[in-house]
Amino acid sequence: MAGQMLMIGFRGYDVNANSPIMLDIRERHLGGVILFDYDVALHKPERNIKNPQQVARLTQTLRDAAEVPLLVAVDQEGGRVQRLKARYGFAQTPSAQAIGATGDTRQALLAGEKIGAMLRGAGFNLDFAPVVDVNENPASPAIGAIGRSFSYRPDRVAAFAGEFINGLHAHGVLSCIKHFPGHGSAGSDSHLGVTDVTDTWKPEELTPYRTLIAQNRVDMIMTAHIFNAKLDPDHPATLSPRVINGLLRKQLGWQGVVVTDDLNMKAISTQYGFRETIRLAIAAGADMLLFGNNLSYDPRIAVRAMAVIRSLVEEGAVSMERIRESYGRIIKLKKNLIK
Repeated sequence: MAGQMLMIGFRGYDVNANSPIMLDIRERHLGGVILFDYDVALHKPERNIKNPQQVARLTQTLRDAAEVPLLVAVDQEGGRVQRLKARYGFAQTPSAQAIGATGDTRQALLAGEKIGAMLRGAGFNLDFAPVVDVNENPASPAIGAIGRSFSYRPDRVAAFAGEFINGLHAHGVLSCIKHFPGHGSAGSDSHLGVTDVTDTWKPEELTPYRTLIAQNRVDMIMTAHIFNAKLDPDHPATLSPRVINGLLRKQLGWQGVVVTDDLNMKAISTQYGFRETIRLAIAAGADMLLFGNNLSYDPRIAVRAMAVIRSLVEEGAVSMERIRESYGRIIKLKKNLIK
């Protein structure tokens, strides 16, 4: 059950039976993997993605090693955030901003279908998209400035995101809307450090989540590492029971899988230790803990994370009931995977 709660990044264009990630999948029942095209720690465009044939072989090998179906994820939003790039031989799609600017939600459906078909062919079953952050601050370095938001209007964001999701679903690919409870007003990037939106965040940024949850279109929701003292004076959203268990689950009614944004990001890693991060994320209500393992790299990160989860349960800091709760949500989600 602990293994299913982890999603891990790894190095390599190919893997063998003794690769750390393969041991994690086979022996530790890892819940998911995430692929990147650029290795941040090495400052090299050499990670997991070389060409369509290579990626399809790699994802097939990973999936074949899993006893429980494996989530194979990638960030493929369109525009600036596309891990499967044209230079590797993949089809490209416009940014959310460009799609939203057309005013035609069919363009979002077509983009979702194009990405869905491409991901399915390459062996992915989960896209960390679409972004449903509202474009509150067009200069926001992680969102508005790089074209990742469909619109400054929450209702329009929901409409375009819903069609993008429909496009992914047409090809059997799960979606993950992000970054809850809204990253669009941030004046800084949580990859680089603490991001405080206390004075800029608006309740309207919840509208896309409320709408899509009510329409039963959501597969998974990713948290943001933003800090908002009005929502929780003590913790960023990813580690906040007020935000995840309170706002998202109780108020908005979401009972499905919550995945953290990358816990290696500096908004978290410079403020909390490894063990404390895991304890707080699980206590807050997160079901899957994402370690991109790219901003920094540790081939044993899954081993270490599982050891922490086990010890937290043994010490009574996390209950078995809490672990079973997340495991149940994850398995329910995986039943929607098309073989």
